[in-house]
Amino acid sequence: MVEDLGFELWGLEYLQGRGAVLRLFIDHDDGITVDNCAAVSHEVSGVLDVEDPIPGEYNLEVSSPGMDRPLFHLAQFARYIGEDVQLKLLAPVAGKRKMTAAIVAVDGDTLVVTLDGETLRVPYSQVDRARLQPRFD
Repeated sequence: MVEDLGFELWGLEYLQGRGAVLRLFIDHDDGITVDNCAAVSHEVSGVLDVEDPIPGEYNLEVSSPGMDRPLFHLAQFARYIGEDVQLKLLAPVAGKRKMTAAIVAVDGDTLVVTLDGETLRVPYSQVDRARLQPRFD
Protein backbone atom coordinates (compact mmCIF):
# COMPACT_ATOMS: atom_id res chain seq x y z
CA MET A 1 0.00 0.00 0.00
CA VAL A 2 2.86 2.40 0.82
CA GLU A 3 4.42 1.71 -2.58
CA ASP A 4 1.03 2.24 -4.26
CA LEU A 5 1.08 5.74 -2.76
CA GLY A 6 4.48 6.35 -4.41
CA PHE A 7 6.75 5.84 -1.39
CA GLU A 8 9.31 3.27 -0.30
CA LEU A 9 8.55 1.44 2.94
CA TRP A 10 11.99 1.87 4.51
CA GLY A 11 11.16 -0.22 7.56
CA LEU A 12 9.00 -0.56 10.61
CA GLU A 13 9.36 -0.85 14.35
CA TYR A 14 6.89 -2.13 16.91
CA LEU A 15 7.58 -0.95 20.45
CA GLN A 16 5.51 -2.91 22.95
CA GLY A 17 4.37 -2.00 26.42
CA ARG A 18 2.23 0.76 27.82
CA GLY A 19 1.79 3.25 25.03
CA ALA A 20 2.75 0.72 22.32
CA VAL A 21 3.85 2.26 19.02
CA LEU A 22 3.88 0.93 15.46
CA ARG A 23 6.33 3.17 13.58
CA LEU A 24 6.54 3.10 9.78
CA PHE A 25 9.45 4.77 8.05
CA ILE A 26 8.75 5.91 4.50
CA ASP A 27 11.17 7.35 1.96
CA HIS A 28 11.15 9.00 -1.45
CA ASP A 29 13.85 10.37 -3.74
CA ASP A 30 12.36 13.87 -3.34
CA GLY A 31 12.23 13.60 0.46
CA ILE A 32 9.27 13.24 2.80
CA THR A 33 6.89 15.96 3.94
CA VAL A 34 4.45 16.09 6.83
CA ASP A 35 1.64 15.83 4.28
CA ASN A 36 3.21 12.63 2.88
CA CYS A 37 3.29 11.12 6.38
CA ALA A 38 -0.32 12.13 7.01
CA ALA A 39 -1.49 10.58 3.72
CA VAL A 40 0.28 7.28 4.42
CA SER A 41 -0.94 7.27 8.02
CA HIS A 42 -4.54 7.76 6.89
CA GLU A 43 -4.38 4.89 4.38
CA VAL A 44 -2.47 2.47 6.63
CA SER A 45 -4.62 3.13 9.69
CA GLY A 46 -7.73 2.31 7.65
CA VAL A 47 -6.31 -1.07 6.68
CA LEU A 48 -5.05 -1.77 10.21
CA ASP A 49 -8.50 -0.98 11.62
CA VAL A 50 -10.10 -3.52 9.28
CA GLU A 51 -7.42 -6.24 9.39
CA ASP A 52 -6.57 -5.77 13.11
CA PRO A 53 -3.21 -7.62 12.92
CA ILE A 54 -1.93 -6.29 16.26
CA PRO A 55 -3.84 -7.12 19.45
CA GLY A 56 -4.42 -4.34 21.95
CA GLU A 57 -4.02 -0.61 21.64
CA TYR A 58 -1.10 1.12 19.96
CA ASN A 59 -0.28 4.38 18.25
CA LEU A 60 0.62 4.49 14.57
CA GLU A 61 3.46 6.82 13.64
CA VAL A 62 4.62 7.48 10.08
CA SER A 63 7.96 9.20 9.65
CA SER A 64 10.88 9.85 7.36
CA PRO A 65 13.91 7.74 8.31
CA GLY A 66 15.94 10.96 8.51
CA MET A 67 19.68 11.48 8.10
CA ASP A 68 20.53 9.06 10.92
CA ARG A 69 18.20 6.50 9.45
CA PRO A 70 17.83 3.03 10.90
CA LEU A 71 18.88 0.24 8.55
CA PHE A 72 16.58 -2.77 8.44
CA HIS A 73 17.89 -4.90 5.55
CA LEU A 74 21.26 -5.82 4.04
CA ALA A 75 20.31 -4.11 0.78
CA GLN A 76 20.03 -0.84 2.72
CA PHE A 77 23.60 -1.26 4.00
CA ALA A 78 24.76 -1.74 0.40
CA ARG A 79 23.24 1.62 -0.54
CA TYR A 80 25.48 3.33 2.02
CA ILE A 81 28.89 1.77 1.35
CA GLY A 82 31.54 4.21 2.52
CA GLU A 83 29.29 5.70 5.21
CA ASP A 84 29.55 5.22 8.97
CA VAL A 85 27.01 3.09 10.80
CA GLN A 86 26.31 2.61 14.50
CA LEU A 87 25.85 -1.06 15.25
CA LYS A 88 24.40 -2.78 18.28
CA LEU A 89 25.15 -6.50 18.07
CA LEU A 90 23.58 -9.54 19.72
CA ALA A 91 27.01 -11.07 20.30
CA PRO A 92 30.44 -9.41 20.35
CA VAL A 93 32.57 -9.11 17.23
CA ALA A 94 36.22 -8.23 17.92
CA GLY A 95 35.19 -7.95 21.58
CA LYS A 96 32.55 -5.26 20.95
CA ARG A 97 28.76 -5.32 21.02
CA LYS A 98 28.46 -1.60 20.17
CA MET A 99 30.53 0.15 17.55
CA THR A 100 30.56 2.89 14.95
CA ALA A 101 32.29 1.60 11.81
CA ALA A 102 32.49 2.38 8.09
CA ILE A 103 30.50 0.14 5.74
CA VAL A 104 32.89 -1.47 3.24
CA ALA A 105 30.71 -4.11 1.58
CA VAL A 106 27.89 -6.57 1.88
CA ASP A 107 29.09 -10.11 1.20
CA GLY A 108 26.18 -12.55 1.12
CA ASP A 109 24.71 -12.48 4.64
CA THR A 110 27.73 -10.67 6.06
CA LEU A 111 28.31 -6.99 6.64
CA VAL A 112 31.94 -5.95 6.08
CA VAL A 113 33.03 -2.88 8.04
CA THR A 114 36.23 -1.15 9.09
CA LEU A 115 36.84 -0.09 12.66
CA ASP A 116 40.08 1.61 13.69
CA GLY A 117 41.75 0.40 10.48
CA GLU A 118 40.69 -3.22 11.02
CA THR A 119 38.30 -4.98 8.65
CA LEU A 120 35.57 -6.88 10.46
CA ARG A 121 33.04 -9.36 9.11
CA VAL A 122 29.76 -9.07 10.98
CA PRO A 123 27.14 -11.77 10.34
CA TYR A 124 23.90 -9.92 9.63
CA SER A 125 22.11 -12.35 11.96
CA GLN A 126 24.08 -10.76 14.83
CA VAL A 127 22.92 -7.18 14.10
CA ASP A 128 20.31 -6.12 16.63
CA ARG A 129 20.09 -2.46 15.56
CA ALA A 130 21.84 -0.32 12.99
CA ARG A 131 21.66 3.39 12.31
CA LEU A 132 23.59 5.60 9.89
CA GLN A 133 25.98 8.01 11.56
CA PRO A 134 25.90 11.16 9.42
CA ARG A 135 29.12 13.07 8.93
CA PHE A 136 29.04 16.83 9.25
CA ASP A 137 32.30 17.82 7.58
